Amino acid sequence: MTQRPGNQLFDAYFTARDMRDVFCDQGRVQAMLDFEAGLARAEARVGLIPASAVAPIEAACNAGLYDFAALGEAIATAGNSAIPLVKALGKQIAVSDAEAERYVHLGATSQDVMDSGLVLQVRQALALIESDLADLADSLATQAQRYAATPLAGRTWLQHATPVTLGMKIAGWLGAVTRSRQRLRELKPRLLVLQFGGASGTLAALGEQALPIAEALAEELQLTLPEQPWHTQRDRVVEFGAVLALIAGSLGKFGRDISLLMQTEAAEVFEPSVPGKGGSSTMPHKRNPVGAAVLIGAATRVPGLVSTLFSAMPQEHERSLGLWHAEWETLPEICCLVSGSLQQARLLADGLEVDATRMARNLELTQGLVLAEAVSIVLAQRVGRDTAHHLLEQCCKRAVAEQRHLRAVLGDEPAVTAELSSAELDHLLNPAHYLGQAHVWVERAVAEHNALSV
Repeated sequence: MTQRPGNQLFDAYFTARDMRDVFCDQGRVQAMLDFEAGLARAEARVGLIPASAVAPIEAACNAGLYDFAALGEAIATAGNSAIPLVKALGKQIAVSDAEAERYVHLGATSQDVMDSGLVLQVRQALALIESDLADLADSLATQAQRYAATPLAGRTWLQHATPVTLGMKIAGWLGAVTRSRQRLRELKPRLLVLQFGGASGTLAALGEQALPIAEALAEELQLTLPEQPWHTQRDRVVEFGAVLALIAGSLGKFGRDISLLMQTEAAEVFEPSVPGKGGSSTMPHKRNPVGAAVLIGAATRVPGLVSTLFSAMPQEHERSLGLWHAEWETLPEICCLVSGSLQQARLLADGLEVDATRMARNLELTQGLVLAEAVSIVLAQRVGRDTAHHLLEQCCKRAVAEQRHLRAVLGDEPAVTAELSSAELDHLLNPAHYLGQAHVWVERAVAEHNALSV
């Protein structure tokens, strides 16, 4: 069986197929050809080239007509992908219309083709990411509301703290996703812009028709015309990469929490169970958090890639040597990693398996110690903060030393029972009564999500 070359073993795990299609060789070449076709239409609209040249140019702007292996070999000599592609495009056009071949790529430079092509790819990538984020947010909002009142141990420094709710924890994941969606909306007007400056950014080759052509080209490609060409001003690209890194990091937090909650010692929340998922090659009992691993892996890899984008910002003069080149594979790889993370995150959020009974049991592991603060706060209002804190601290130490429930120790302490009745102690030692504003945080996170989704 013939297989196309490349590293494909991990693609299905770490990358969503739709995103890989955007940034595969076919996607990259087609985006550049879309620029060339748009340029021909724009120049014909302005009258720089004859209208009869447009159809032959457009017909040749089909990535399926080109040999990617040959282009790759030529790139090694040319130094970028546009030079050999434009040559191949010219030859393809000349087969059917030698006259039209004279007008291809008129007034543009290689970086115009590559950067505008990249923006066209990024627009597709953005649509996929925004759709996945919206779906993920919908699932998280549903789950946050479902478990808004389900108590579990809050954990600080990896140890039991005070009770929270699973809904509150999920609302935290939701809030991060909502902010990422907001950031993407805010940056789109800055990001989805045309790159068209010619040799050194002046468009001098097009004379007085330069600006009208640029405006027409932006319309043809449905991009915004920026205030000036941005050949070596890379903040737009880097901002996008940085926002993607924030998304990867937030999803990594989601994955980290899930993996910790799946630990044998916790066993409170699980990834959805699918035949063959998360098994071990030697241990039949294992159920590994393989989806969470993708989220954590992407969150680990993306920052290093983004640092490459930041490092490539101080580019030389009007065209960069090497720094621009460092971006070519970096931004697509970031997009692909984030897409794979989102793909797994959606599966996790949709199919979360929750063991509320285990959560309640785990809350009792410390035999009431997680509610010591609740008792201390009320007691402080009657005997003073320092006295109450010292008293509860001693009772907690006694409970641990005697392996007794804190409720029993407090019930035997005259200094406590003199201030708090048996009913009050029962109430204070019930986790469901010490959840604070957890339900409010859920409501607020869901409301913000709903407002963004209108």
